[in-house]
Amino acid sequence: MWPYSLFGNLKYMTDNQKKIHYNAARFLISASKLSQCPDDTGAEVAFAGRSNAGKSSAINALTNNTKLARTSKTPGRTQLINFFDLNIEGLRLVDLPGYGYAKVPVAMKEHWQKHLDQYLQQRYSLKGVVLVMDIRHPMKEFDHMMVEWCLSTQVPLHVLLTKADKLKRGPAQSTALKIRKELTQVLGDKVTVQAFSSLKRTGIDMLSQQLDTWLMDTELSNEEEIVNPE
Repeated sequence: MWPYSLFGNLKYMTDNQKKIHYNAARFLISASKLSQCPDDTGAEVAFAGRSNAGKSSAINALTNNTKLARTSKTPGRTQLINFFDLNIEGLRLVDLPGYGYAKVPVAMKEHWQKHLDQYLQQRYSLKGVVLVMDIRHPMKEFDHMMVEWCLSTQVPLHVLLTKADKLKRGPAQSTALKIRKELTQVLGDKVTVQAFSSLKRTGIDMLSQQLDTWLMDTELSNEEEIVNPE
């Protein structure tokens, strides 16, 4: 698991502030289009990724609930935008539909892409995107599309390189450093990158810390940041 450094007074970590407990996440609602989404208030973080990148497994590892996000041996099975409430009122996690799997009909892909784009472009409460990639196969067409969207909207991006247990530590870190260097040239300080393994449960603390900074943004001062390891 990669280390992280914290600077400034993390107000949300004090005894006087509520703390997010991701293991308290619970299903709220599913939506097939923007008009069916919950009220656009509060704050939410969306998980996006190509089908079979390990997105559902990552959400389940984060929340310590193997049944929260749907996992399937048939990639592309999740066809809806799924919202999950957290223990603090108004804070949510969002599981976006998987995209890019060849066996999904073209019409369905187009439907998902249309409503995914509307959600990403128009959702005011969206505070950040976690882009899930298989560390062995990063930066595919969908991933580039998401990076371009984050560049155009200035929504922060956190890249979660899943299935890191499939590689040795050295190659996994090298891949993460390479991706970070590449994306920093495009997004600057709007991007962070980490290796992650749902199977080994490594990287969960770093992921939850990043989500905290987005979801509890109103509790943070300008001096506070998470710094990527050198």
